[in-house]
Amino acid sequence: MMCAVRSLPTFEAAKRPRGRPRKTPQERNEGNRRQDVVKAAAKLFRRYGFNGTSTRDIACAVGMHSGSLFCHFKSKDALLHEVIQEGMRSAMARQMIVLLAEHDAVTTLRQLIRSHFETILGPNSDFMHVVLYESRYLNAMQHKVIAKLQGEYEATWTSVLQELSLTGCLQVEVPVARHLIFGVLNGSAQWFKSEMGISIDDLTDAVVALCIHVPPAKPDLMLNAPLGVRRCIRTTPTPWPICPARPNS
Repeated sequence: MMCAVRSLPTFEAAKRPRGRPRKTPQERNEGNRRQDVVKAAAKLFRRYGFNGTSTRDIACAVGMHSGSLFCHFKSKDALLHEVIQEGMRSAMARQMIVLLAEHDAVTTLRQLIRSHFETILGPNSDFMHVVLYESRYLNAMQHKVIAKLQGEYEATWTSVLQELSLTGCLQVEVPVARHLIFGVLNGSAQWFKSEMGISIDDLTDAVVALCIHVPPAKPDLMLNAPLGVRRCIRTTPTPWPICPARPNS
């Protein structure tokens, strides 16, 4: 007589965790605290300057003891470096969204200009203000890191401006155009106020109008022109009229 075979309980094999282990609640809280410190530092550096802000000020802004700040950052200099890096990372993330849309050169330039205005004048503009006005307090090694990020950021603009130059839409040489555009955009941080009644779109249109030139062309030639050139002519705002000469007195 054969004995009945007892069925054994089945157990699901334990899955091995992949990648990094999950962070504990304490580790997640520490990460959040670090980000709070960075945001508070950006706000205070913008308002009072790097030299006018103490580590005690930053610690008080996030509700921690001044000594606890150094659990997150080695020094105030290191914190400044992180704030500036965060500002550049934010600007580059916005820029990537524009590039992924794959517009023609004119539309891409307009979106890049608007994105830069948003970074400087938008809700999280504290970081870029620190990038613009407090970077002089970085040491040589930190400057080198930030210069690399800025070079990568500006390289995209250069390629777009070169394309516009080839189509005849750019009014000046590419290097001059790039310096002028960044001078105008970054300078807006000094004078722009939301209560002025000027929107970021208004500012964007104004800068595009200054940079983009509509070359004269015959209608039959435009039929075979590249899409970027045709769209340039359709979308570029009408240039301001030339003021008449002053009459002789």
